[in-house]
Amino acid sequence: MTHNNDNLVCVFCASHDSTNPVYNEAADTLGRELVQAGYGLVYGGGGHGLMGRVARGVFDNNGSVLGIIPHSLTKYEGTVEIGRTILVDSMHERKQLMNEHATAFIALPGGFGTLEELLEIATWSMLCIHSKPIIVLNTNGYYNALGDMIDKAVEAGFVKPGNKEIIVMCDTPQEAVAAIKSYTVPTTRYGLTWATASPI
Repeated sequence: MTHNNDNLVCVFCASHDSTNPVYNEAADTLGRELVQAGYGLVYGGGGHGLMGRVARGVFDNNGSVLGIIPHSLTKYEGTVEIGRTILVDSMHERKQLMNEHATAFIALPGGFGTLEELLEIATWSMLCIHSKPIIVLNTNGYYNALGDMIDKAVEAGFVKPGNKEIIVMCDTPQEAVAAIKSYTVPTTRYGLTWATASPI
C-alpha cells in the first residue's frame, strides 16, 4: 500500500535514540501505525534517533516519507535519505514547509528542538494560522510536566481554559493516530485571519 503526499502527518521528536528502550519502541510502532491508518510522514529529515525510527517504520511499510532538513544540519543529523528529502537554507523554512505539507502533527519525546516545534505549532493554532490536529504521544509520562505547566498557565490566566485542548495528550501510538480523526478545534482560539497560510 502506498500513500500520497496529501495525507502526511508531521512528527516532531528526538534525533537521538533514548537510553530507555520504551521511547525507541514507541517511535518504531508509531511509524507502522501511521501507515496502517493511511497516513504518510513529513519530518525533519535524516536517519538518526527517534526521527529515523519513525521514518523507517513508515517507509518499510510502503508509506510516503518526506524529510525536510537545512543544509547546515546534515553535518549533525546525517545525510541518510529515507524516502524523499528536501534541503532548505534555514530552520524557519524547514518548519514552514513541514506545516504546509502536514495534515496533522504528532510530538514524541525529545529535547529543546522538539519542545520548541511543539509549542510553536500550538501557538500557530491558537492564532488561527492553521487548524490542524496537534497530538502529543506521552510515552512513559514524558510530557506530564508539560501538561502540568499548561494547567498552571490556565490557572494563572495566561492561557484560555478552552485553548488547553489545542494539544491532545495520548499514552500510546495507537491512541495518538486515532486522535487525529477525533480531534476538535477549540472555539476559544483568537479567530484571526491571515493573508497567507504561514506567518511572515
